[in-house]
Amino acid sequence: MSKILPGESPGQDVWTACNEGSRPRNWGLLATGLLGGSLVVLYSIAAPFITPALRKHCLPFVPATPKQIDNVLSVLKGRSGSLVDIGSGDGRIVIAAAKVGFKAVGYELNPWLVWYSRYHAWKAGVHHNAKFYISDLWKVSFSQYTNVVIFGVPQMMLQLEDKLGEELQPEAKVVACRFPFPHWKPSHSVGEGIDTVWGYHSESFRRKDD
Repeated sequence: MSKILPGESPGQDVWTACNEGSRPRNWGLLATGLLGGSLVVLYSIAAPFITPALRKHCLPFVPATPKQIDNVLSVLKGRSGSLVDIGSGDGRIVIAAAKVGFKAVGYELNPWLVWYSRYHAWKAGVHHNAKFYISDLWKVSFSQYTNVVIFGVPQMMLQLEDKLGEELQPEAKVVACRFPFPHWKPSHSVGEGIDTVWGYHSESFRRKDD
């Protein structure tokens, strides 16, 4: 039988044991809280990248390759004026176009990518000719642009045909990357595989009743 020393109470051992047992429990709660907080932060960062890919008509972010950029500029060789990249992602096409003299604009639904693009345009020294806007492409009119670049997905190309056919001026040129338009006949194409781009003049996209 254990003895109780002078100055000790019978409950002291129990109190000490409880205190020692609670420490791991407190660390566990702290770790759980930190993990939960980290997941919330990661979700808030990742959500704008993920949610566009869950929309019915989407432009999921897939960075353009250097070869794709070269092919786009090749198709646009000899042209000038305004250019718009529909679903501009991290701004590579817009910045490259601005470097060769276009007044380039990018529309992108993901705000993180827009801020990233603005920073890189500033870093590249072309921020005066490379502008980026947070916007849904279906809510924007492209009638003011004479050069249009689109990295689309098959599910949206038919609807985009109708939209651009209604809005673009006769002097406009459209460049489709990765996927061609389903009904328009391209005037020419450059590249192979995923790096292929197709160029369309007004004869391709002007509506029959115009």
